[in-house]
Amino acid sequence: MFVVIFRAKVREFDDEYSQTAARMRELAIKEFGCLEFSAVTEGSDEVALSYWPSEEHIRRWRAHPEHRAAQQRGKEKWYASYSVQVAEISRQYSSLK
Repeated sequence: MFVVIFRAKVREFDDEYSQTAARMRELAIKEFGCLEFSAVTEGSDEVALSYWPSEEHIRRWRAHPEHRAAQQRGKEKWYASYSVQVAEISRQYSSLK
């Protein structure tokens, strides 16, 4: 399993951002195999984690035209800066009750 870690400095959030983010989450999960997606914002910092079964799933998602358009809009309007990290999860455990 792989995780994509997206970090950003938020310039502006608006209704368009909220709608785009919801659409991207839905598309990633329903059509591209994303296993889980979560995001938090604190002040101007945003961190989003998405979990994927393979790097190929991530590559296809990254190349999707609707996702590319959302990325471009983010660069132009919503984010002052951002970074993306992709990591392979080598071990996982939890305590669920």
